[in-house]
Amino acid sequence: MVHKFRIWFEKNGFAVCTRLAEWLGIRVKNVRLFFIYASFTTLIGGFIIYLVLAFWIKMKDMIYSERRSAYDL
Repeated sequence: MVHKFRIWFEKNGFAVCTRLAEWLGIRVKNVRLFFIYASFTTLIGGFIIYLVLAFWIKMKDMIYSERRSAYDL
């Protein structure tokens, strides 16, 4: 059962880059490299965006913190 699924997946699932390269008229290697670089870019980009937003929220909380009045001292 697992072997049949593996054979089916290898036959149909791994042909995505090949078909896309044939459709675009470029080499399969270039399509695969594009997907690899895009995956790293989105992973690293998402992490950087997360850090920037966390820093921005922390700074906003520090700037707009609730100010005490003179009577609360």
